[in-house]
Amino acid sequence: METTGQGAAKRFHVTTFGCQMNEHDSERMRGMLSSLGYTEAPSREQADLILFNTCSIRENADSRFIAHLGEAKRLKSEQPDVVVGVGGCWAQSVKDEVFERFPFVDVAFGPGQIHKLAEFLTSDSLSAQGYFEFEDFAGHLPTQRTRPFQAWLQISQGCNCVCSYCIVPSTRGREASRPSGELLAEVRALAADGVREVTLLGQNVNSYGRDLRGEGRMTFADLLRAVDAVDGIERIRYTSPHPKDMKEDVILAHAECPSVCEHIHLPLQSGSSRILKQMRRTYDRDRYLDRVALIREHVPDAALTTDIIVGFPGETDEDFEATLEVVEEVGYDGAFTFVFSPRRGTLAAELDGRVPHPVKKERMGRLVEAVQRRARERAERFVGRTVDVLVEGPSRTDPSRLRGRSRHNKAVNFDGTAGPGEIVEVEVAAATSQTLLGTEVLLSRAG
Repeated sequence: METTGQGAAKRFHVTTFGCQMNEHDSERMRGMLSSLGYTEAPSREQADLILFNTCSIRENADSRFIAHLGEAKRLKSEQPDVVVGVGGCWAQSVKDEVFERFPFVDVAFGPGQIHKLAEFLTSDSLSAQGYFEFEDFAGHLPTQRTRPFQAWLQISQGCNCVCSYCIVPSTRGREASRPSGELLAEVRALAADGVREVTLLGQNVNSYGRDLRGEGRMTFADLLRAVDAVDGIERIRYTSPHPKDMKEDVILAHAECPSVCEHIHLPLQSGSSRILKQMRRTYDRDRYLDRVALIREHVPDAALTTDIIVGFPGETDEDFEATLEVVEEVGYDGAFTFVFSPRRGTLAAELDGRVPHPVKKERMGRLVEAVQRRARERAERFVGRTVDVLVEGPSRTDPSRLRGRSRHNKAVNFDGTAGPGEIVEVEVAAATSQTLLGTEVLLSRAG
């Protein structure tokens, strides 16, 4: 697959340490990156994206891994636009120490967050040096071998926003939408090939189509409805949207289109209007909460997830408390949290009022506690209900059980006999902040 924007296809290189599961996870990374238009480079020197998939490394292996990281640091010093990522069990075990010890690393993610790499590469999170560990969403990355029933579809690239912490506009250029006819032809081909769930990708998906002209021009809401009309596509997801463009027509598509899932990722970044202005996010706290209210009105049961940056320059205790207030008020089903780290060439890197690392770490701990507590409370609403689950395969923690994902994007572990790619009904018996537990309702398969 070729890239759909300007310039040559970007190239990636991945180095894998550890067990067969890591080899499997690296294969999923390759499949996901290929669907985003990347090609694999034979060496790190030729790569735009350098990835390390790590195990829980002992001391001798640790030294070997750090030597590899040293080479990545050298390459990044020679080519600053190179993106360096560290994934896997080691990244999860040390958490945000990755960025303290290796500040040239752009993204770190645990083995359950491989799918977030795609969102990192196609969203304003690219600048946040985020660590995605705590929410522990399991990836659902399609490769031809492992997930033939799921696919990613890049609908646009680039971004016209000017968030002060973000380097996407300078690295990926102005927003460019793929022609709607081309996208729908690809969706029809995917459906014919057995794909049941498609995830639409872009830096700002819900401003899709504004640069298109002629008969094929569509808004994002139009595109959702057109993809929903394709026979065989039973689930539509997307990431990442921007609150300023989360209009009523998009929310109505969730309410009215059977395939559009009841899950909306709505990045907050901060609950303080003052900090949002410093971030140049073009909405304030009230405008954001208005969007949430509109979603709750039209799709009352929707799962809402978000992104939040902790420790933006000038963030006071009062600003952080404002963020916690929004978390409590909205009741997110999950959140990806990022400790602010400046990126060269961004306005935020030049701002005064740096927040000390111990303060950022303390705030992050409080934020994670609040998000997980509210997510656990939100998950309780599913107990006793029956939910449709797209089966992905055996549970990673208990191979005797199955694992899949609900329309609300909740991971579900359950007892049953279904195969990967089937959609089954599961009666939910228990819930945590991250996972639903239950039993397949027999004779209910839609697959």
